[in-house]
Amino acid sequence: MSVATTSAPPVSRLTWTNLLSMIGNTPLIRMDRITRDLPGIEIYGKAEFFNPGGSVKDRAALNMILDGERTGKLTRDKIILDSTSGNTGIAYAMIGAYKGYKVKLCLPKNASMERKHVLKAYGAEMVLTDPGEGSDGAIRAVREIYNADPDRYFYPDQYNNPANWKAHYNGTALEILAQTDGRITHFVACMGTSGTFMGCSRRFHEELPYVKCISAQPSSGFHGLEGLKHMPSAIVPGIYDPTVADDNVWIETEDAYAMCRRIAREEALLVGISSGANLVAARALGEKLVEAGERGVIVTILCDGAYKYLSEPFWNDPS
Repeated sequence: MSVATTSAPPVSRLTWTNLLSMIGNTPLIRMDRITRDLPGIEIYGKAEFFNPGGSVKDRAALNMILDGERTGKLTRDKIILDSTSGNTGIAYAMIGAYKGYKVKLCLPKNASMERKHVLKAYGAEMVLTDPGEGSDGAIRAVREIYNADPDRYFYPDQYNNPANWKAHYNGTALEILAQTDGRITHFVACMGTSGTFMGCSRRFHEELPYVKCISAQPSSGFHGLEGLKHMPSAIVPGIYDPTVADDNVWIETEDAYAMCRRIAREEALLVGISSGANLVAARALGEKLVEAGERGVIVTILCDGAYKYLSEPFWNDPS
């Protein structure tokens, strides 16, 4: 009598990755529904919430820390110190926890509750600054701390560190060029440190000079767009060069809030406030191109997801 036998399935080789290697190579998502009334217009969002720290700031934070290690400015006995509106701080805290560095951050007291919880979970020390002074108040506070004891800290200074924009020049922009097969015609991004806009725009202008790069800013110095700067009234980042932009769009806070709600309900994407602002600017550009009888492949940045903002009351607006 023969006995039927089955062979065991082949043993698969274990695959793994390290956390920091997951930063970058984020997907590009087409916004189909918010462009239905814009013939000839394609809008894409670079989904940076897929980074392990949840935002586009993972890229710059990693590059600044690696640069600090390469140059010897960051050593094991030093504390990583910087100002942040939240996302760069979360990236510092995550990378610091992974690499074994202590992290100390100055951020406005009105930063979202969720951001503070994340920073605490990673073990970062927080210095909360006057909410009325926004990110500029955090910048002033961190400079005071650093100047009092510079040997104790590694101060990446994200607003003035070229390693910030170079992360996007050498990474984000090249990914977008590949993902669009070079079809991109316009790039749109709001500015905080301005690193994402500066790095991507410089690369696009070099590789495809016809690509128009449009910056976006809050319409006034008093706004609710957390992390974004109204350059005319703010401490201007040293890495910011206004000549890089081909044009600028001014964003109203309520329009960004409304776009966050719209994107959730129409595109099924939960994105943060700066992402909403970017999409407002991208759609405004699309409308302008349609009026001129032009076509366009517009790329913007979905800077982070909505989970750090769900306690904000604007989500409750039924409109």
